Amino acid sequence: MIRVVLVDDQALFRAGIRMLIASQPDLDVVGEAGNGQEAIDLVRALHPDVVLMDIRMPVMDGLTATAEILTQPEPPRIVMLTTFDLDEAAARAIRQGASGFLLKDADPEFLLAAIRTVHSGSSVIAASATRELFAHFAEAPQPVPPQFAALTDREREIFALAARGLSNSEIAAREYLSEATVKTHISRILTKLALRDRVQLVVFAFEHGLA
Repeated sequence: MIRVVLVDDQALFRAGIRMLIASQPDLDVVGEAGNGQEAIDLVRALHPDVVLMDIRMPVMDGLTATAEILTQPEPPRIVMLTTFDLDEAAARAIRQGASGFLLKDADPEFLLAAIRTVHSGSSVIAASATRELFAHFAEAPQPVPPQFAALTDREREIFALAARGLSNSEIAAREYLSEATVKTHISRILTKLALRDRVQLVVFAFEHGLA
């Protein structure tokens, strides 16, 4: 079971998402919060796998709560919920460690798939939208850090494809590799670059002019 916590100040919105998730045999809503402070307390108590986090809330916003939750040992994956696709707050949240963003009016099936995707770590949620988000809010590229030179030629090829948002299966098909081999390469790349997940790889590529 993938254990999910919902964080949004609108009870009606939470109820709709809870009903949707409850209809799935592999997903379970283990808790709900109406603001960021409640979210921090819930995550500490329940240790969920995935948190759906609204950005704008009273008491404490989703950005502040996300930053705090990600300092905890073995934090959950956090997906930001926003009402529009070019949301600078969503970009900031992802830069500080959130694992992606979803529009609040996303199709139900897409939302369910996003929860499973971020939990498995096999691809980036809404890859094209994520790339567009960072292209829109791009800052001057930073120097490429020395650890990038530690990547092998094959790892650099796979890094470039992953930075475009391709999934393991898409990279495997393009590079004539097994998905297991791609997964191993991605794991090594993330370790060498000290990145938490694939969306942080996309951020790294944009921040250092490698996208």
